[in-house]
Amino acid sequence: MVHHSGSIQSFKQQKGMNISKSEITTEASLKPSRRSLPCLAQSYAHSKSLSQSASLFQSTESESQAPTSVTFLSADKPEHVTSEESRKDSTLKCSFADLSEFCLALGKDKDYMDESEHANYDRSRLLNDFVTKDKPESKTKLSKNDMNYIASSGLLFKDGKKRIDYILVYRKTNIQYDKRNTFEKNLRAEGLMLEKEPAVANPDIMFIKVHIPWDTLCKYAERLNIRVPFRKKCYYTDQKNKSMSRVQKYFKRIKKWMSQNPMVLDKSAFPELEESDCYTGPFSRARIHHFIINNKDTFFSNATRSRIVYHMLERTKYENGISKVGIRKLINNGSYIAAFPPHEGAYKSSLPIKTHGPQNNRHLLYERWARWGMWYKHQPLDLIRLYFGEKIGLYFAWLGWYTGMLIPAAVVGLCVFFYGLVTMNESQVSQEICKATEVFMCPLCDKNCSLQRLNDSCIYAKVTYLFDNGGTVFFAIFMAIWATVFLEFWKRRRSILTYTWDLIEWEEEEETLRPQFEAKYYRMEIINPITGKPEPHQPSSDKVTRLLVSVSGIFFMISLVITAVFAVVVYRLVVMEQFASFKWNFIKQHWQFATSGAAVCINFIIIMLLNLAYEKIAYLLTNLEYPRTESEWENSFALKMFLFQFVNLNSSIFYIAFFLGRFVGHPGKYNKLFERWRLEECHPSGCLIDLCLQMGVIMFLKQIWNNFMELGYPLIQNWWSRHKIKRGIQDASIPQWENDWNLQPMNIHGLMDEYLEMVLQFGFTTIFVAAFPLAPLLALLNNIIEIRLDAYKFVTQWRRPLPARATDIGIWLGILEGIGILAVITNAFVIAITSDYIPRFVYEYKYGPCANHVKQNENCLKGYVNNSLSFFDLSELGIGKSGYCRYRDYRGPPWSSKPYEFTLQYWHILAARLAFIIVFEHLVFGIKSFIAYLIPDIPKGLRERIRREKYLVQEMMYEAELEHLQQQRRKSGQPIHHEWP
Repeated sequence: MVHHSGSIQSFKQQKGMNISKSEITTEASLKPSRRSLPCLAQSYAHSKSLSQSASLFQSTESESQAPTSVTFLSADKPEHVTSEESRKDSTLKCSFADLSEFCLALGKDKDYMDESEHANYDRSRLLNDFVTKDKPESKTKLSKNDMNYIASSGLLFKDGKKRIDYILVYRKTNIQYDKRNTFEKNLRAEGLMLEKEPAVANPDIMFIKVHIPWDTLCKYAERLNIRVPFRKKCYYTDQKNKSMSRVQKYFKRIKKWMSQNPMVLDKSAFPELEESDCYTGPFSRARIHHFIINNKDTFFSNATRSRIVYHMLERTKYENGISKVGIRKLINNGSYIAAFPPHEGAYKSSLPIKTHGPQNNRHLLYERWARWGMWYKHQPLDLIRLYFGEKIGLYFAWLGWYTGMLIPAAVVGLCVFFYGLVTMNESQVSQEICKATEVFMCPLCDKNCSLQRLNDSCIYAKVTYLFDNGGTVFFAIFMAIWATVFLEFWKRRRSILTYTWDLIEWEEEEETLRPQFEAKYYRMEIINPITGKPEPHQPSSDKVTRLLVSVSGIFFMISLVITAVFAVVVYRLVVMEQFASFKWNFIKQHWQFATSGAAVCINFIIIMLLNLAYEKIAYLLTNLEYPRTESEWENSFALKMFLFQFVNLNSSIFYIAFFLGRFVGHPGKYNKLFERWRLEECHPSGCLIDLCLQMGVIMFLKQIWNNFMELGYPLIQNWWSRHKIKRGIQDASIPQWENDWNLQPMNIHGLMDEYLEMVLQFGFTTIFVAAFPLAPLLALLNNIIEIRLDAYKFVTQWRRPLPARATDIGIWLGILEGIGILAVITNAFVIAITSDYIPRFVYEYKYGPCANHVKQNENCLKGYVNNSLSFFDLSELGIGKSGYCRYRDYRGPPWSSKPYEFTLQYWHILAARLAFIIVFEHLVFGIKSFIAYLIPDIPKGLRERIRREKYLVQEMMYEAELEHLQQQRRKSGQPIHHEWP
């Protein structure tokens, strides 16, 4: 085993400390450490390139733009070989022989096994991998194809060499010339290269193409700690026991079956993403010889190049003054009208992709992801991440995971609904209501309402039973557990993605400060405890003051929402009697349904209008706080928007669920609002039907509206832009950047709207699911459309967004967990208070025919409807009628000693409701906590692999540095110590 002490000693000896002549030889093979095999094979394979890589910075600018291929191991011998080179080659061959023999011996060792790609590293595999991978012909061919594709897409400067990394757009008639000129001069001073070109379709539009040269790219990649590949991955773990091998065989069978699943993507259609198979480390110009640089043009991905350019654009001054900085401010003041990275060519091709292959990654994403015909396929997350960045990739990964988890929830909800549908005619409550032809209900309004027969509510009673049956409690518990399982398994899925996408070492501390924050607090600096460097600091007093102002604004907007809900309630009270005396018989007979339906539509219009105001106010309040980083800004803005829209969307639902019909009083003594309008009562069959109507209409209309605004509106705008171009110019070749300019820009708030829509839907799916078991099914159908709609929008209708990095979904995970907790509480109250589950339960075991004894074939709910209705003397109403009417409540009859007072059964039901809420919440919270404890956030195997890789990376970095020192000493003719630590 290799020890650090031995490594340090060897390193010191390389520096010339205490080296004896006996310890110095001309050339000898190095003995690699056992734990770094076969990873060290990569260092041998690339040993000849170490000195070549160091010379990359001395290349000229023209060379940096040309397709450069660095050959690490050539199969062909050069025509002229010196004695020094022959000795190096013999050393390399000897090293390969020793290494391969050691691998063969290691393959026979029972204690170790290579699990990289489920294959053993034998001698032939080691040597063939090196020779095949590093043939100069294949590298040159790849480089030419890449450059041909870039050139054909119109993504190069006029010289045909420099790649376009970013596009700036401004109008010639704009008077902000001095700011633009200063800004562009500063960009050139920072190392960027600019080229101007007028638009083809609009002579007033000017495009500035931005290119970042290799030297500047390396400088900022080092500043931003960009991680780049430097060795192929390989793993050695202890061999599993025989019982585990059986399990592995079983999973291999499942994996083989999954490969035949029509939902699985054809991996042969996607390019191999080599960086996911390599160890990575922070880029350093001093250690450039560590990294695998096959081609300088493709070493940094397009997403990385765009991120670095945007970083420079955001921190370049355009005027004197600390706050006069950044492309964002220049866009706000009109100096520029847009800034965006270009798409990689057209998303459609006249040549079929099956025979000619994809033209570019955008074309591939469209054919294999964004088309509506791919709705049943899995998403190509790796390619999405490569093209749009990790942040957007994580969004689609989360959305796909959420959609997949909705399938069992939708199936169970559908089963509960069908159970109610099948047993609807057998329900004792529905039968009694439908047969109650001689039972008259008291008038539900003062002026225009008449007595109503109870059997007129037969249809409503049957519909209510569909959502309020024996499966309701089970489904509420199931959905609470489902929400926990969904979130816990998403954490595991996220950890796997962050590992695969090399985000484990990416921390928030690596995020740069927002320019607005730096400009505001540049005079107040403190030492960053992480980096040890001074940085601007926001004083605690200033931060608390701004937070108080922001919180006050939030409470003001929430109070405005409550006011809007109160206005809708008043509307319901005012139009209730108008619909009861309407001329149309249908509305007159179903005036309660008409009142609720009209109120829901008006409430939806108010919700959409208030959302427009919320967005602007939340934006102002967030900027007032001066968040430190972009993540803090996004989290603060997202939290405000969620609070506003959640209260706006659900306040009316909370009113119907917990307040409608609760404080109306009783006939002869009704409570009135402002002593004028009588409070609204529930339907004779209960309030649950109103809650279902409210949820169904809002959920359906909001999804239609969101889908139209996400796709329909951009489609119309893009069609109009193309129409104007065709009308203004004929037979002109429109370059790619101008086509991108004619697309719609991505929302200024990024993915906030996408997440907000799905999180609010998650709330609808879980919070009141006991009242609407079809909510998961509607959410599933919507999300299947949503994934392809978003994909189509990102690929075809929007300009390419800035590829951003992220390790999770941000504050939305905490919001989802909070919704899961709130869902348990609200479902407990819905079952206990809104539905009739508890009154039926108390009657069945306390007051019904089965209270004292249970007879065979006897229905324990017989007589429940009559028991749940109280009597009132009509003569007390003064309407000229005598007899008795019935109303929903548990009060004493007129002939009792305490007429119209609450009966003992009322208090029994109230106690049972409170007891059910306590038991339900504790039971479900206990199950949720136990499940969360059983499911770790990071799989055990992944945690061990991450630790193993960190260890290997440190060892390989050190060994690569030793190899580099030996190469330098051989080159300078200095003595070399060959003892491998």
